[in-house]
Amino acid sequence: MKKIGILTGGADCPGLNAVIRAVVYKGMQEGYVITGIKNGWQGLIDNDARVLDARAVFGILDRGGTILGTSRVDPFENPEGVEKIRENYKRNGMDAVIAVGGEVTLGIALQLQKQGVIKVVGIPKSIDNALSGTDYAFGFDTAVQIATEQIDRLHTTAESHHRIMVIEVMGQHTGWIAVEAGLAGGADVILIPEIPVDIASVCEAIRNRHRRGKSFSIVVVAEGARIDVPGVVVEGPEKRRFGSVGERLAKAIEDMTGYETRVSVLGYIQRGGSPTAFDRILGTRFGVKAVELVKQGKFGQMVSYQNNKICSVDMEIPVAKRKFVDMDLYQIAKVFCAE
Repeated sequence: MKKIGILTGGADCPGLNAVIRAVVYKGMQEGYVITGIKNGWQGLIDNDARVLDARAVFGILDRGGTILGTSRVDPFENPEGVEKIRENYKRNGMDAVIAVGGEVTLGIALQLQKQGVIKVVGIPKSIDNALSGTDYAFGFDTAVQIATEQIDRLHTTAESHHRIMVIEVMGQHTGWIAVEAGLAGGADVILIPEIPVDIASVCEAIRNRHRRGKSFSIVVVAEGARIDVPGVVVEGPEKRRFGSVGERLAKAIEDMTGYETRVSVLGYIQRGGSPTAFDRILGTRFGVKAVELVKQGKFGQMVSYQNNKICSVDMEIPVAKRKFVDMDLYQIAKVFCAE
């Protein structure tokens, strides 16, 4: 009997269950037994897996998170980890593993494939849309929708109280969420990791709005934004030991302009809850395509969404480099931002 294992690695995001459901249904249709591996690569190390059938995935399409659980375990950090994966992969009689995750999960999958430990097909998952080789990864659309809704709500508060509202969104290395949610939510300033920003220019843009009679401003900032603040350089999330970028940015704006400023850090709320219709459909299309790739023996490939078509690319592409914000889109956002 042909068998496919599926695991979800790294951080959770909306749409994972849609992928799992699609793999199960398509796999069963093609004559495969689908084995759900628990908690990412840890499940293959521990041989913690169970067969998934239609009953196991009933009613999960609209659920956030992942019914398989997840972890950030890297088997290459433990000399025994890779060998245990090799043993359990063979013991379970798997023909392939479908690895669902971001650059780290897919990077591990690629190395295991190169070393002949397993055969693998990848599915891209990225809240901040940072994976190269695909126009979109599932999870991103939901995160943008959630962030936009929060910006809309905070907009009315900012206007009513004549405040500057700083809204910190996810995006450690890329500013996709900030740009798209900021554009959709009518932000006045959008700050992203791709473009270093001088706090003085941000404050001057806000002052200009006040001179034109606007008594409030919405500032959307990605968590990894590089912003020069007097006395401290904010250089990505790994150096945020004294509070978030949003908190320090808000304090600097208030200190330099005298305008009352508040901060809202959206954080993990962007990962939770039901996926949007787009992410449910995208996850479903990804899952079906992944099974087709296994059937065709196209291992070492990642499912991809390009020009509204589902295709595949070499898994080397998303592992090799991140996908940064499209500057054409950022320039469109700047049309509506304070200068």
